[in-house]
Amino acid sequence: MSENVTTAVFEQWVRGFADLIAANREHLTELDAAIGDADHGSNMDRGMKAAVAALDESRPPTAGALLTKVGMTLVSTVGGASGPLFGTFFMRMGGSLGATAETVSAGDVAAALRAGLGGIVDRGKAAPGDKTMYDALAPAVEALEAALTDQATLATGLKAARDAAAAGRDATTPMLARKGRASYLGERSVGHQDPGAASVALLLDAAADAAS
Repeated sequence: MSENVTTAVFEQWVRGFADLIAANREHLTELDAAIGDADHGSNMDRGMKAAVAALDESRPPTAGALLTKVGMTLVSTVGGASGPLFGTFFMRMGGSLGATAETVSAGDVAAALRAGLGGIVDRGKAAPGDKTMYDALAPAVEALEAALTDQATLATGLKAARDAAAAGRDATTPMLARKGRASYLGERSVGHQDPGAASVALLLDAAADAAS
């Protein structure tokens, strides 16, 4: 794809994600209360507010630098598993895009998302069916890659990714948790949606909105 994606699109994505996290803070907390520490919503909201504040203070000129800054802010301000995982995701995306490119292509965006997914796997050791954020993010990345292979626009590809993330989120409900605190519940984890997967669905919602 020859589309040029500017830093402003990524900034809109981050700010949109922060808004969606804030709006869904209580819902995310309720999901986490069932199978975790009941702090996912508050942790993510605190982290994304800090990320937006960091951008307000000093906006990096390139997408790669912007995403790296967001990731570093999340790692430094969010406790539990969500800070390191989402922080690593953004930092790996930023590293993939590089610190100097003022515009990137749709293919670069897909490659960055793939790198972010790889960071989550490296950090959390998650695999398909573990009932984690991976189960929403991996289908989203695959959907975007498939759409771009079919010569779709980035906006169309991210809508496909958004839908895939939502389906992946919903698919975590009947799963038995095999990672994190939820895994300690054994069979009692079945029937509850994974809060990390729910946050990933919001992430892709924001991405699709920013590119439309």
